[in-house]
Amino acid sequence: MRIVLGVGGGIAAYKVASLLRLFTEAGHNVTVIPTEASTRFVGTATWEALSGNPVSNSVFDDVHQVNHVRLGHEADLIVIAPATADLLAKAATGQAGDLLTNTLLMARGPVLFAPAMHTEMWQHAATRANVETLRSRGAAVLEPASGRLTGADSGPGRLPEPEAIFNAAMALVQGQSDFQLPLAGRTVTISAGGTREPLDPVRFLGNRSSGKQGVALAVAARNAGATVRLLAAHMDVAPPAGVEVVPVETALQLREAALAAAADSDVVIMSAAVADFRPAAVSDTKIKKRDDRDDPVITLVRNPDILHELVELRNSAAPGGRQQLIVGFAAETGDSDGDVLAHARAKLQRKGCDLLVVNHVGTDKVFGQDTNSVVILARSGSEPQEASGTKAEVSAAIIGRISGELNSVSPRA
Repeated sequence: MRIVLGVGGGIAAYKVASLLRLFTEAGHNVTVIPTEASTRFVGTATWEALSGNPVSNSVFDDVHQVNHVRLGHEADLIVIAPATADLLAKAATGQAGDLLTNTLLMARGPVLFAPAMHTEMWQHAATRANVETLRSRGAAVLEPASGRLTGADSGPGRLPEPEAIFNAAMALVQGQSDFQLPLAGRTVTISAGGTREPLDPVRFLGNRSSGKQGVALAVAARNAGATVRLLAAHMDVAPPAGVEVVPVETALQLREAALAAAADSDVVIMSAAVADFRPAAVSDTKIKKRDDRDDPVITLVRNPDILHELVELRNSAAPGGRQQLIVGFAAETGDSDGDVLAHARAKLQRKGCDLLVVNHVGTDKVFGQDTNSVVILARSGSEPQEASGTKAEVSAAIIGRISGELNSVSPRA
């Protein structure tokens, strides 16, 4: 596929190098057209090296090929990233002052804009009108992500992650009507990994969680356009790029981080394996084994129920406040009192969360594995949903279900 990648003059231009690599590694032939302003952030040598094609932003280069006409006619797809406020305005008003805006006027295939700018610029009436004009003409304009901007402030205006733009572009070319990123503009907090409760400076009570499922959820939410905050307990895998990482170790630290993060989150997914108990006392020195002493007795105390506390906090919010979706995870084993789903349904009732993702765990199941099989239970009483495959595939199903819940017109019970 022949793709024209237009690069606007914003600091987010550096992220577009990763988007270009995604396109080329997928086998597409990409011609990069940077604006003059964008070359102050990323030079043309970078675009030529990564694309394998010559790069220009002038209508007077290679005039014999009539590039200002040819590129738009031949392109199967045009992607503009970052689409600055200035570039959106020029595209909406049909200006043709350089090679990129000429190419946009000549485009006959799908066009995708990925905006990036300061929050006030994005929310300004002029920018919103330009976006609506472009959409009314058939162009696809993504919603920017929310999060930390160039300075100290945060808000909507971040360029979506390259993987998210790539996915939206491929969906647009395939004619999907729902190419818009389902979690664009949403903030999703995800806990991952296993907590560790210290006994002394060298020992702890822990669990077998690797963090793989939580990291896969963070990737899926990021690729769906969300601003993702990952509360990372002990994990055997590295956190993904493009997400905010908050390191935690104990259940109490996770509780503090989760309550703080929930304040501005549209979705909270508690996939971490949280210790139910912790030692009542932590020794300042290593507990030594000596022949002249009795075996130590470790007294455990109950850790707070973070999931239930998050639900109570959400439910106590003022009427008319933001509706927050809370998703719990249940790592269950069957016993004489019931099977896995029986225990999970009882847990869903106790916790009060909106969705509960249920794992049947064991020594050789789920923890540390690359595949998973889950059942998603809903507090609304809808039919259980099964998902299995790689943890990435399971995560995509979970994020898809969450997106559907958020976009549902029916009120939450």
